[in-house]
Amino acid sequence: MSTSHVLPGIVITGVSGRMGRMLAATVAASGKARLVGAVERKGHGWIGQDLGQALGGGANGVTVTDDPLEAFAKAQAVIDFTAPAATVDFAALAAQARAVHVIGTTGLEPEHLAKIKAAARHAVIVRAGNMSLGVNLLVRLTRKVAEALDADWDIEIVEAHHRMKVDAPSGTALMLGQAAAEGRGVTLDEVRDSGRDGITGARERGHIGFAAIRGGDIVGEHDVIFAGEGERIVLRHVATDRARFARGALGAALWGQDREPGEDGLMDVLTDGQDALVVPR
Repeated sequence: MSTSHVLPGIVITGVSGRMGRMLAATVAASGKARLVGAVERKGHGWIGQDLGQALGGGANGVTVTDDPLEAFAKAQAVIDFTAPAATVDFAALAAQARAVHVIGTTGLEPEHLAKIKAAARHAVIVRAGNMSLGVNLLVRLTRKVAEALDADWDIEIVEAHHRMKVDAPSGTALMLGQAAAEGRGVTLDEVRDSGRDGITGARERGHIGFAAIRGGDIVGEHDVIFAGEGERIVLRHVATDRARFARGALGAALWGQDREPGEDGLMDVLTDGQDALVVPR
């Protein structure tokens, strides 16, 4: 684990992707952590290359590898924005290395979550569908508003992302839907409406609807609409810079140092103080 005089070592998985590149830059510039590893899938063109050179800059001494266990063994934290199957494998390996595992991967199904929960018995895992401070505050607000309004107020969650996003609804939209359901004291699976098409019939009272927009380079936009008779309440978050997510993920990795094994969310980090998520730009 970290000490007072050695900065925590961070490994980034899926380092060639949009978030991977952003995370590499954020860690390198933070002054609060060291980039000690970079992982890509087998057969990727960056394997064996110096990461700094692969990113188009000068050498930084970090070689891109397809062996996550070797990389994790020298790290205090792993930051992972990849795909569900890969994340499950990384969770087991990070637990074996006793490294904090920060998971920003979305599209996780119950079977994935069960395996991640098992890994959390041996290491700290911080998992969130969105690593933004603003979004996590929006989650809190959504729960509070849902608590205050009865089922005569229809709840609709509308999210927009770039054309390359592969899952819908987004992980953030599901976080918001879960918060609304908790505020009402119901289970999201029982009241979730997604992908309406054709003659669907009238909207069911108390249900929570989802709509997804995909296009261009939209970083992320989320609206929670509470629609009543004659009035609406709209809670909105707009992300314009992916770096906000990277700073939040790094803040979570730092927060997890020297903590007991277990699975936490970004709300747990926020509860301990917003400063945990304030990483230099």
